[in-house]
Amino acid sequence: MQAIILAAGMGRRLGEFTRNNTKCMVEVNGVRLIDRLLTQLSALPLKKVVIVTGYEGSKLQKYVGAEYNGLPVEYVHNPVYDKTNNIYSLALAREQLQADDTLLIESDLIFEDSLFRMVLDCPDPNVALVAKYESWMDGTMVRIDDERNIVNFIPKKAFKYSDTDFYYKTVNIYKFSREFSTNHYVPFLNAYLRVLGNNEYYEQVLRVITLIDNSNIKALPLTGQKWYEIDDVQDLRIAETIFADENERLTKIQQSYGGYWRYPSLLDFCYLVNPYFPRSRMIEEMKANFETLLREYPSGMGVNSMLAAKYFGIKQEYTCVGNGAAELIKGLMEYIEGNIGVVYPTFEEYPNRKEKHNIVSYVPDNATFSYTADDLMRYFTDKELQTLLLINPDNPSGNFIPKSDVLRLTSWCEKRNIRFVADESFIDFSDDFATNSLLDNAILTEHPTLAVMKSISKSYGVPGLRLGVLASADNKLINWMKKDVSIWNINSFAEFYMQIFGKYEADYKRACAKFIEERNRFFAALQHIPFLRVIPSQANYFLCEVTGIYKATELTNTLLNRFNILIKDCSSKKGFADKREYVRIAIRNKQDNDYLIAALQEILQS
Repeated sequence: MQAIILAAGMGRRLGEFTRNNTKCMVEVNGVRLIDRLLTQLSALPLKKVVIVTGYEGSKLQKYVGAEYNGLPVEYVHNPVYDKTNNIYSLALAREQLQADDTLLIESDLIFEDSLFRMVLDCPDPNVALVAKYESWMDGTMVRIDDERNIVNFIPKKAFKYSDTDFYYKTVNIYKFSREFSTNHYVPFLNAYLRVLGNNEYYEQVLRVITLIDNSNIKALPLTGQKWYEIDDVQDLRIAETIFADENERLTKIQQSYGGYWRYPSLLDFCYLVNPYFPRSRMIEEMKANFETLLREYPSGMGVNSMLAAKYFGIKQEYTCVGNGAAELIKGLMEYIEGNIGVVYPTFEEYPNRKEKHNIVSYVPDNATFSYTADDLMRYFTDKELQTLLLINPDNPSGNFIPKSDVLRLTSWCEKRNIRFVADESFIDFSDDFATNSLLDNAILTEHPTLAVMKSISKSYGVPGLRLGVLASADNKLINWMKKDVSIWNINSFAEFYMQIFGKYEADYKRACAKFIEERNRFFAALQHIPFLRVIPSQANYFLCEVTGIYKATELTNTLLNRFNILIKDCSSKKGFADKREYVRIAIRNKQDNDYLIAALQEILQS
């Protein structure tokens, strides 16, 4: 058995990283790709490695030398690497390809050690490693039958998004028998080059073979093993995260602040959305209008504030729409002056926008971080405040104050000339959600010092649209906010979503009711995990104290590194003065929640 590594490409999309070196010389977490690959290969029973070089090939050859950890290394050079594609690079090594059974590998890959052993241990003589299609994948796809035979190679030009349920991505690691290379691949390769030239990919030859010859190329699907293909700087950053040291991976992921679809099979119990909305019918309508929305400008604030007002049944002049609640929080915190009362622990986007000396903190003195409107009024009655902030339900505790008590608190603030900001981004997850909101014309009109913030990302399950609303009868505030945001702060997809929401409002209410049922079930299941103290919640997450065998950071890292589950480590949040360890766990659908429970039980048993 031998290995052939294709390493001739220029890697233009990696920019500065490949300005003076070929792609496989790029470092991932301080280790060059070629070093990692050759170290993995040197642990296998191989006779030699053949590297096909091209761009900056002399540097690569000088760096690696004639052997690596005792494994002989030979070279084949592609002098026209800038005018050809990898089909020509492999053609230059056709003699070596026919000399022995071969592992064929592309040099821009990073993967865990077990992948080579999977290939070698597989009894099939001709194997392609494949992975079930995910949205981050690009390049050659295959379709396979029930016996793992590859029945078709799908090039980029033939790719159909409607067929992705049936696609597998080639990992670009192959095992070819000498017989296959000699009697099948190389003859077809020569014919393909004569007819179609050198600027193609070697998988095209495999595609032809599967279509017209009984080649018996088997697919070997991965079952969760880690791998990534590095084509550009974003791929490099993701690869550094996936293959980071176990103690650093969490930090690297969190630095992205989202975009987790790029991380293979990561299950996100950190960000907070509704798992049951929007329903497929609404998504289909969005898809049907995709091209129009992509090519057309959105409306300005006038139309979008009207749509948001219709969305919540309030007056347009009371409404300002934001590119997510985060945009509105930034503007609101810049507008308000003086001291602001904040309950801790909290969603820190609000206090982080103010100077520390302007924050008047209240920390509930109990094990569940619960508090009432009366607790707030007692605590803040002798404090100098210009604004009081209430997140209801609170984040991360899930504490909830009933609407009647929030209205008492509103009046209490009004009498003291205190602006009252109520963030009810999670209120539709609360019991009796249909009657709990303050987004009501009569309430807003009666209490002009009240400002209601709502993120549409959370309970409506559309964080990618970036939508939020601030509502108040304080015309001075709303007019200032509308001038503060950019002229087109909402994109066409978000605008269209608000436009059509009314048709799906009944679906939304059913989704919220279904969510509450799942929260109750999940709460009961979590209580059977002895190292978690689960705090009751009226939101779509649970704050849990981690007790006994783990600290919060240890549990968070264990779930990420062993099970690819991301939860929120809250132990560093302000408000946990007792130094106890806390995590926040989002509530997803039943299948995902059960997977987390199973992972926690496995941790307990081990």
